Amino acid sequence: MKYNHFQQTISVVMALLVLISTLSFSIDKHYCGDTLVDFAILADAENCGMEEAENDLDSSTEVPVLTQEPCCKDVVDLVEGQDELSIEKIQVLDTDQKVFVLSFASVFYALNLLEPQKDPPFEHYAPPVYVKDIQVLNQVFLI
Repeated sequence: MKYNHFQQTISVVMALLVLISTLSFSIDKHYCGDTLVDFAILADAENCGMEEAENDLDSSTEVPVLTQEPCCKDVVDLVEGQDELSIEKIQVLDTDQKVFVLSFASVFYALNLLEPQKDPPFEHYAPPVYVKDIQVLNQVFLI
């Protein structure tokens, strides 16, 4: 029973390791001047509203257009995961080494070491009654 839980735990950990290593995501940050206003993971960061005010000034004909650099900027950091999963270590093994690993694994699996027997089949049965010694009765002895 312990080995079964151990195998399940190791399987889940390995699956999570593969999932995390292949996961890629983006981190969006919105700066207003040198101050971080908002950041978001897997989504777009919300702006502070200064860009909309600059656009309104540009579109109206009554207010003169000011030629300034925008004080707001968006920064996108992309964290890329692993694209290809390949087993390079097994490919460097010779044919003899692959045969040895395969035979060792099959013998180890055949030994049933991973899951011990819970109830032996003879546990609930009594041994047969020993009535007479047949060799002594027939006077047959092996020399």
